[in-house]
Amino acid sequence: MSIRPYRDIQRRKSRRVMVGSVPVGGDSPITVQTMTNTLTADAEATIAQIRRCEEAGVDIIRVSCPDEESTAALPRIVKAAKVPVVADIHFHYRRAIEAAEAGAACLRINPGNIGSAERVREVVKAAKDHGCSMRIGVNAGSLEKDLLEKYGEPCPEAMVESALDHARILQDHDFHEFKISVKASDVFLAVAAYQQLAEACDYPLHVGVTEAGGIRAGTVKSSIGMGSLLWAGIGDTIRVSLSAEPEEEVRVGFEMLKALNLRHRGVNIISCPSCARQQYDVIRTVEALEKRVAHITTPMTVSVIGCVVNGPGEARETDIGFTGGGSNTHQVYIAGVPHHRLKDANVVDHLVGLIEKKAAEIEAAKAHEGRLKEAERHRTAAE
Repeated sequence: MSIRPYRDIQRRKSRRVMVGSVPVGGDSPITVQTMTNTLTADAEATIAQIRRCEEAGVDIIRVSCPDEESTAALPRIVKAAKVPVVADIHFHYRRAIEAAEAGAACLRINPGNIGSAERVREVVKAAKDHGCSMRIGVNAGSLEKDLLEKYGEPCPEAMVESALDHARILQDHDFHEFKISVKASDVFLAVAAYQQLAEACDYPLHVGVTEAGGIRAGTVKSSIGMGSLLWAGIGDTIRVSLSAEPEEEVRVGFEMLKALNLRHRGVNIISCPSCARQQYDVIRTVEALEKRVAHITTPMTVSVIGCVVNGPGEARETDIGFTGGGSNTHQVYIAGVPHHRLKDANVVDHLVGLIEKKAAEIEAAKAHEGRLKEAERHRTAAE
């Protein structure tokens, strides 16, 4: 009997769609999204918030377009954004057309909610004309009345039926550049709906537990629900829905993907919860270190352990390790082996320096490898 490697997540096979220049689905990396909470009509405030999300690493950003003032501001926002912009549309088909014309990379829309077949046809034409994909966004809190009457309450079957009904409308108009979400604030409902939908179609899935709550409770709920789906290979793009600033959603999303070994961005800090054995203040050290290295995007792993019980073992598996020792003198490990010792006074400054140096080395090696590959490509082309 063959045993699958325990870190090996087998992702569900899905077709690929493009959100602007960013691929979603297929064998593309799982992307991290968030949504602005500024008034979209206030382009300056919206762009400033997008900038903060970009610094946190967001791949795709969504903005709400409930009125003409919002879609009028969209061209400026799209031009300023470094990542694809998704326009969130609910009921008014004209907003969808205006958003496509304004340069939105994707429309979040439920085609069954925007009126007649002619209106749907107009929206699809605008999307095709402007290279715009779509997301069908089903939410347990806003299911269609006929489905609630049929099933009696929001349930996975009702959510999947709603999603497939909307998908069929787009398919009937020969439009297939879309992904689907079936979100709920109830973890069990959301997970069951996504599991059923994953079996029912091969479209890319946008995964999330909607209205999850504040940063602590929402992170826990999202990690349980989204984490179980991602672990099962379900999910091509994610949004962690928190009552917090959107850049926090991005950071939590990347931490989730890092924990599942699905995607790596920035410094992964492995640290102990601290106990009476600790030889320095682990909690304050990690708090300060996280803030000081937040700007680093290069993937690497750093262990910060309070004593020698687990410290050396954790350090063996990390790029940089730090383990508490006696007499306020601690051990620093580089690439898993003891490198030098360090006194308490400058722990954070010293570790930040080591991390920044390692990041520079990794990036330089990556650039060198890129130059070699480019040279080899030119040489092969010349032959």
